[in-house]
Parts: sequence; C-alpha cells; structure tokens
Amino acid sequence: MNLRMTRTRLGTTVVAALVASALAVSASPASASAAGGYISGGGTWTDDFGDEGELSGSSYSSSSAVCLWQQILWAEGANESNGSDFDLSDIDGNFGPNTTYATKKLQATWGLTADGRVGENTFGRADGKLRYDSGSTADGQYLRVRYDGAAHDLDLLRATNGRYIIYKNGDRDQGSPVYASYTTNSCD
Repeated sequence: MNLRMTRTRLGTTVVAALVASALAVSASPASASAAGGYISGGGTWTDDFGDEGELSGSSYSSSSAVCLWQQILWAEGANESNGSDFDLSDIDGNFGPNTTYATKKLQATWGLTADGRVGENTFGRADGKLRYDSGSTADGQYLRVRYDGAAHDLDLLRATNGRYIIYKNGDRDQGSPVYASYTTNSCD
C-alpha cells in the first residue's frame, strides 16, 4: 500500500506540474524579441515596442531596427554630440557614437537611466507615443500608426504578419519601405 500511495502521489505531482507548466506558458502574453528577426507587434499597437530586443553599439548595431530607433531620435529632436539635432541624414542603421550620444540625451530627457542602450524601458517609453492612423489590428490587416515625436511625426506601418515597416527617410509618401529587421541593414 505504501508503494501504491507513493506512485499515486508521484503521478499526481508530475501531472500537476505539467498542467501548471502548460498553463503558465499559455497564459503568457505573446512577446516579440530579436529572436523573431523583426520589430513586430500583435493585438493592440500601444505596446508593440516594450518587449523588443536590445539595440546598442554591441547588440544588433547595424540593422534596420536601428534605423527605426534613429528615426525616433529624429522625431524627438534628440541632440547629437556636436549640439545639432539628429537629422534624417544621420539615419544609416549603424548604432555608432552619434546614435549612442543622442540616445543618452533622449533617455535623460525622458527620465530614464541614460546608458545609451535601447532596451525594454526605452522602447517601452516610445510605445506611449504611438498613435492610431488607419487600418485594423485584426489578423491579416495592415495598421498605420504615427509616432508622435516632440519635433516631428513619424509614419510606421505594421504589416499583416505583425512586422513593422519603416520608410527610409521617415516619409511614407517619398521613402522606400523596408522591414525593421534585426539582421539586415537596408538603410545605409
């Protein structure tokens, strides 16, 4: 009887652990990350950036994802190391010293730790500046959002697969569209 009870308890414990594990996985929100290869979102557009991978001089330092971040720096009117505003000609998809400096300045302005790395908190703060433009959040639909920067607005498109499309010069009427990829740089 002792052996039977032990097996029953062990079996019950294993089943309970598996059920709890499955529930934890299914209850977790879908999260984007650099592992997916693209800056992407799903469902509501108000929280698409906060769970993205980190961008810095050592993480995805040459990518179209950096182009998106540099466009945000432009939209915010962030300052470069020479004191001038970050401008469209600075958008090259390379997270170099100028982008690091402008990122630190913007982080300080936003009241964040000014470490020059674009992670969860910095991207999360950018989420709060996304505004609905047109389209739908339904699966298979395109969604246009506008980044409401302090100096400029920035048009973005979320494709049917959830991936963000940026326009090389920040203007959807004149720029060439490219996916905001972590692995390729289509902006330089």
